Amino acid sequence: MSADTVLKSPVNYKNQRTPSFSRDSMLSTSQKLRHHSQSSDNRPENMSNGAQKVSSDEGSNPLKRRNTETGVDYPRRRATIACEVCRSRKSRCDGTKPKCKLCTELGAECIYREPGIKLDAGDKLILERLNRIESLLQMSMVSTTANGLSLTQDSPGMSNGTGLDGENIILSANPTSFGSIPNGGFGTWSAQPTGTNISTMPKVHTNAAMHLLQWPLIRDLISRPCDPQVLLQLEMAREPLHTLTKTPCVDLSNTQAYIEAYFERVNVWYACVNPYTWRSQYRTALSNGFREGPESCIVLLVLALGQASLHGSISRILPQEDPPGLQYFTAAWSLLPGLMTANSVVAAQCHLLAAAYHFYLVRPMEAWNLLCTTSTKLQLLLMAPSRIPSHQRELVERIYWNALLFESDLLAELDLPHSGVVQFEENVGLPGGFEGDESEQVGRDELWYFLAEIALRRLLNRVSQLIYSKDSIASTTSLDPVVAELDYQLSQWYESLPLPLQFPFTRNALQDPVQTVLRLRFFACRTIIYRPYILAVLDNEQAVLDPAVRENCHKCLEACIRQLEHIHEHHAGHMPYIWQGALSMVSQTLLIMGASMSPSLLSILLTLVPHREALDQIINDVVVEVERYATLAPSLSLASEIIKEAEVRRRAYLGTPPIASSWGTSQSVVHSSNFVAYLSLRSERHVTAALTSEIFNLLFRLNIRHVAAIRHWKSLEVKVQASSEKTFPGD
Repeated sequence: MSADTVLKSPVNYKNQRTPSFSRDSMLSTSQKLRHHSQSSDNRPENMSNGAQKVSSDEGSNPLKRRNTETGVDYPRRRATIACEVCRSRKSRCDGTKPKCKLCTELGAECIYREPGIKLDAGDKLILERLNRIESLLQMSMVSTTANGLSLTQDSPGMSNGTGLDGENIILSANPTSFGSIPNGGFGTWSAQPTGTNISTMPKVHTNAAMHLLQWPLIRDLISRPCDPQVLLQLEMAREPLHTLTKTPCVDLSNTQAYIEAYFERVNVWYACVNPYTWRSQYRTALSNGFREGPESCIVLLVLALGQASLHGSISRILPQEDPPGLQYFTAAWSLLPGLMTANSVVAAQCHLLAAAYHFYLVRPMEAWNLLCTTSTKLQLLLMAPSRIPSHQRELVERIYWNALLFESDLLAELDLPHSGVVQFEENVGLPGGFEGDESEQVGRDELWYFLAEIALRRLLNRVSQLIYSKDSIASTTSLDPVVAELDYQLSQWYESLPLPLQFPFTRNALQDPVQTVLRLRFFACRTIIYRPYILAVLDNEQAVLDPAVRENCHKCLEACIRQLEHIHEHHAGHMPYIWQGALSMVSQTLLIMGASMSPSLLSILLTLVPHREALDQIINDVVVEVERYATLAPSLSLASEIIKEAEVRRRAYLGTPPIASSWGTSQSVVHSSNFVAYLSLRSERHVTAALTSEIFNLLFRLNIRHVAAIRHWKSLEVKVQASSEKTFPGD
């Protein structure tokens, strides 16, 4: 493939700060120094962009495999900041201000470093790595622009800390810092206007699942054009929850069980309820009869989410049944109007938790509206940090990052207005741990997943900015260094995870839900990093002759398969990610479908699965799983219909009959129009009487037995006999 081979944006088919997060207890000092001393230039020869191959029986490990199945042990407390005297003497500092105990005894001046400007040996190594990555990206910007790649202009994310530091990608927490980040390589965010932060979602991008329907071959799998805006239109037209207008009847007999469930199963995802102050909040709510005040609202929302967590995925609940926790949520909803105009931290917390429950209900637009309210309150608070009480600053940071994560996930699939909260991203510190009386603690203060998700979401946003932003057109050659750097950052993200969170890369399903979700998110990120190479081959089959293109297609398809081969693993993140996860499944499945229709990409796919039938079974499992989500949201109902029709058409294109499956046995039946499409495609290949009989029997096996269907079938037989060209009839 020539160097000027053009990779077109999917748009054309229609007509940093990197959180380098680190905790002192994450790795031993010796481990940190060892990893810091290794630059990307010294990676082992068997590593390709951070990828290492292992035997097929153990699964493909893009990095180095650490098989850690142990439970996750989260530290609870933040380490005290030591004064200069204690640092120099390497003695334990009690952190007392204005003078610690040792300085008092010595009569020495007690000086504490400002959290934002302390520089130890590790920090200096981080800055060196940041400078290296900054130079790499700036050189890449020059070369890719010259070759036609339209990326974002100089941005704070690039010029002031885009890169990752190798070992410590998991954020150096700055728990008390609000306002501008001091100098020292990280920039002055509020002192001067800056360009686009490449660690935020672009306002226009082609990364959403619906954009894949405009790709070559994949667009032939649907019977009519599908506007990328259709999901948003469907959700906007959706009826509101009528149960929220009813008078709530709250059962308080099992509150303790639901509180325990929240802190064991839910708080790990959001980390936005303080386990040290919970008892005090609960006592206040109880004294108010759970009928007034922000404390009552927070308690009721925690009970709603706690009860929901005990019942598994909402997709397994019968449509006629009320979702678990709805009675508590309805009671909390009645209190929200009183908090709508309040601009306090707890008012923002209430709206955030209400948004979290709406995500559980798979109501993304309602969640987005609540997030906008949360964002407004946060911006008012962050515009003047002195408004935030010191004991609530940690909570503000957690609410902020939750709001930003939620908004980024929605913007990845829906063309929504940006709330504006992202403008404070470089000013807000990172969570460092709640502090309080351990005797009052009701659960663990779990932060590791939350910090890991912040870093990964920012990396996903960089991918969208650099590869999928509007009008980005590149040759595959000019795209190579950008993709290589993004993949390297992904590998560094994995390496920086605490050992209990470092998921193994075996092909086995995982038992730990946190590891499971992180592994799914890892492969989702890797898929979209390498996805442009699949488009290049679908657009021009000869592109695969370039060894680099073929290798990158292999990485993309491998990541797709790894996300879908254990479909039940997606239940692990059912609280925060069921809607996003369903669309991710649809996106990766459409990609695999399109690849299976390309001879060169199919040959790659068949190296990733035991046999052709295994590939078909993976696709079928996704179709069945997403069909279970169809009643949860109109956007997911459409997504389900799209991949069902796409699979019928794919099999017709390949000349294989539809497989007998459980389609249509959960909530709906396979539309007969799919079989019209199947027969229309097969007619060019001379549909035989045996084949028509086979499909007729299949219709009966799928319980499509009413008279109208049979009459439709009879007319269909006539159409098949008369058809002389390939057609794609609609519904």
